[in-house]
Amino acid sequence: MDEDREQIIVESNQNGEKIFSHAMTEFVSDPEACLCAKRSIIGDLIYGWGNAWSAQEEYLGCCLGHALRVRAPILECGSGLSSLLVGVVAKKRGYPHWVLEHMPIWAKKVQRYLDAYELDSTVVCTKPLRDFGDFAWYDPPLQSMPDSFALVICDGPPGNTKGGRYGLASVMRDRLKAGCVVLLDDADRKKEREIARRWTSELCGTVDMLGHSGDQYIKMTLVDKSSAITLPGVAMRWSIGQVP
Repeated sequence: MDEDREQIIVESNQNGEKIFSHAMTEFVSDPEACLCAKRSIIGDLIYGWGNAWSAQEEYLGCCLGHALRVRAPILECGSGLSSLLVGVVAKKRGYPHWVLEHMPIWAKKVQRYLDAYELDSTVVCTKPLRDFGDFAWYDPPLQSMPDSFALVICDGPPGNTKGGRYGLASVMRDRLKAGCVVLLDDADRKKEREIARRWTSELCGTVDMLGHSGDQYIKMTLVDKSSAITLPGVAMRWSIGQVP
């Protein structure tokens, strides 16, 4: 029985690798077409990647859609399949893509795939989380990073980290300008929604709750502080009926 089970696992892994390789070839060829395809190529990539913590299809599709629209650097908090796919888009568009990761095992896997597909627009920064006092967050090499980011994909650090994902607002504040879009995953969790509320006030932005029950995420768009002053309440605008 154990041998049969092991054989099933091996065959399943091999099948997943084949599906991933085929889907990745299609995605590298034309990311935009893959997002619009009737067959779920993104779904095939998620299945083939084989990580239970991987971003879900709707959130990943939203991240890629925004990556295809921006024309400036992208910041990603936490590495994974999204790092590889956004890396494809970043290389095609010709702008830098920075990824912050604190777990070497994930960074190593992502870097292996980035190298295999020659995605040299993506820089993976691997360092332990830093304790900032009230919160712990990534320790980015700010002196080497772009002055601003047009898109932030925030799926890390883990929810049980001290302060959760709040540190983005404190550490990266000066790099997040008006017009920047922040996509925060795991919005089904109360902690993430509370963090988003703090961000809207501290970074000055409008927020929309997207997705469906069990797979919700938040889109925050930063606005100019002068606009927020002339339009009272803009920094705390939530989609009606979406966020408790």
